[in-house]
Order: sequence, then structure tokens, then C-alpha cells
Amino acid sequence: MPQSISRRHLLSGLAATGLGVLFGAGLRRRAFAQDGGLNVVATTGQVADAARNIGGGLITVTAIMGAGIDPHSYTPSEGDLERLFDADVILYSGLELEGRFTEVFDSLRSEKQVVGVAETIPAELRIASPHYPDQADPHVWFDPAIWDYAIAATSVALREADPDNAATYDANAAAYRAEVTSFATTAEATLATVPPERRVLVTAHDAFNYFGRRFGFEVIGIQGISTETEAGVNDLQNVAQLISDRRIPAIFVESSVSPATIDAVQAAVRDRGFDVVIGGQLYSDALGDEGTPDGTYLGMFTTNVNTIAVSLGGSAIGAAPATTPAATPIV
Repeated sequence: MPQSISRRHLLSGLAATGLGVLFGAGLRRRAFAQDGGLNVVATTGQVADAARNIGGGLITVTAIMGAGIDPHSYTPSEGDLERLFDADVILYSGLELEGRFTEVFDSLRSEKQVVGVAETIPAELRIASPHYPDQADPHVWFDPAIWDYAIAATSVALREADPDNAATYDANAAAYRAEVTSFATTAEATLATVPPERRVLVTAHDAFNYFGRRFGFEVIGIQGISTETEAGVNDLQNVAQLISDRRIPAIFVESSVSPATIDAVQAAVRDRGFDVVIGGQLYSDALGDEGTPDGTYLGMFTTNVNTIAVSLGGSAIGAAPATTPAATPIV
């Protein structure tokens, strides 16, 4: 069919030219009522999970980026463009997290609903990027109270796209937001079991600043906020010296970031006569595998809280207080 051929060529051209070509006048929004449900495409697992909790059986949600995917460096494929083309609603996190999607979203805004859910967060609650003062740290999901704004924005987007089911979306959103709030209280109590002097979170890149501010941890990200920022030799050596001087017992790799930087820091710490362990893998920019507990926002967050707490001398959620292990010097 001519329309199909034109669309294929259009998508191919957009992908081949670095996403610099507009989708064009042939793009038309599909009426979701014809196929019995709202077709929602989300960029990240965090956003997709919020949509699924709010939309329930009324919507179909596709997440473009799955487990282990780094949104900072992800370039949309032609298949991604097809999915975005067909969506009734496009939800993305925003605040420059998915920077390589910018031109695609700009091309689609005049034809369909495209919502950056984290961009509804008030400016005064955002943490400024240390490298780009005019931008905010996009890792907002690690403070549940701030992520609540994104959940609310997701609910609004679904209500506006499907007003006949607004009451259901409102009820589902209220229930999910209450669940997230309850989890935050539990996480706070769990992380409080970590001795104050050990509340230092060292990771590959600076994804945990909102977590640190919310739960009282000093956060050290070796690569900076974006994984596309290179860590220099001085960065590695400075972090290694800090870990050795302060006897920090554990550092952490991330599921969506190469462990090479953390491995290098661990080796540099050992060169200084102190043995820091890899405390475990944290989920930073991506959730776990779909269909598993870690493939949900609350499941991912629970795993992170337990991994951090236990590795730094505290207790897991629901566990008895742990005996704080001694830091281990190399003899």
C-alpha cells in the first residue's frame, strides 16, 4: 500500500539521518477505541511500570528500554520509531535522561500526546547537575516523594487520552501512590540501620543523588551524572584514597553500567593496603528483567535498599538488626 511504503521510507530516513528529519504530514494519530485499549509506549522501565499500575487492563504498555539498558547513550532503532509512530500516548522520563530521543519527540508532539513525566517536578525539588548547571539530575525516581510527581503526571496523561475511564485511572493512581509512600517509610527505617559513619554510597556513575538526599547518604559517583562522561585517572585515584582513608567497607556496580570503573577503583584501594568489597549490583537507570520482582519499580528499589543496607553493615527489610562487620585491612 502506498501509505505503508511512504511510512517505511520515512522511518528509515529518520533513523539513517541521525533522527534529524521530521515524521512529516503523513503521521496520523490512531483511534485507540478501535482496538479496545490505549496503546502506551514508554521509554524506561520506571515510566512503564507507573503506567501499568495506573492503567491496569485498560491499556497496553510497551517499554522501549529493558533490563541493563543505559538510557543516557541509547539511540532509538527503526523498530522503536515504528512503536512510537503507532502509540496513542508516549511517556518518557525527561530532564535529558533520554537525550537521543529529543528530535523524535519534537517531531511527534504536534500529532499525538508526548509527555515527559519527570518534567512536572517543581524546579526547587530538582538537584542541579554539577557539570551542566542549567540542567537537573534526571535520576529522580530514587526519591519516592519526588517520583510521586511523575506518577501523578502519568495518571493525568492517561486520563486526558481516555477520559471515559478517568475514574479508574484516578483510583489506581491513588492506590499505587499510597503503596510507594508506604515503601519509602520502610526503606527509611531499613537504611537507618546502617551505622552513620558507613552511610557512603560509591557507584560507577552519579545516579543516586536523590537517594542520598532522601535517605541521608553521602553519594560518590565516579563518572558523573551521565554514563557518557569519562572517569579520569585522577577521579579513580581520589575515590580510592577516600575509600582507604575512611575504611568504607563496600562499593557497588550497576546493572546498566560496565563494572570496569568500579573494578579499577577496587584494585587501586587494594594498592593502598585496604580491602574494599563489591557489595553487590544496584539497579540505577534500568529495572531488572520484565516478569521478575526486580522488573518493577518497587521490586527494584527493595533490592537496592537491601543490598546497600546489608553491605554497609545494616539489616535487610524485615530482618533483625545486623552485627556491624569490621572493615578489613590487607595484612
